[in-house]
Parts: sequence; structure tokens; C-alpha cells
Amino acid sequence: MTAAIAKWGNSLAVRIPQAMAEQLQIQAGSEINIEIIDGKIILTPHRRKKYTLDELLDNMTVEHLHPEISTGVSVGNEAW
Repeated sequence: MTAAIAKWGNSLAVRIPQAMAEQLQIQAGSEINIEIIDGKIILTPHRRKKYTLDELLDNMTVEHLHPEISTGVSVGNEAW
């Protein structure tokens, strides 16, 4: 597929056809990684790493724990 480069402010832009965007599961506002490899522009969707609970708690120590904070007595329909 061929696409044209357009001017966008002081930058250049290329449009990604909707069918390709859907296939890649990207939309307006999605983050992408841009690289130049062997004279080619490579665009790849930026995927955030999904952490497990164990990975998130790996560096947790007793020093990192915070004490409970009292918020006072119930004043509405709170259920504890």
C-alpha cells in the first residue's frame, strides 16, 4: 500500500487506513513507537506491560507499609 506524506504544523504526517488501524487495535490517541531501521521507518503499537500482582509486590517491604488512617464515624449509609 502507498500513502502520501502531508505537512502537519512543523512536522510531517502519514494517515493510517482504518482497516489497518482496526487490525492493529489502535485509534486516535494511541501511542506508537517510531524507529529507523536500515533506512526504513518502523511504526509499532506501544503496548504497556501487564504486571502480575506478585511482580507489583516484589519490592514491597515492611518499611513501605503505611498505617491505617481513621476517617471517623459513619455519617451516611457506609457499609464496612
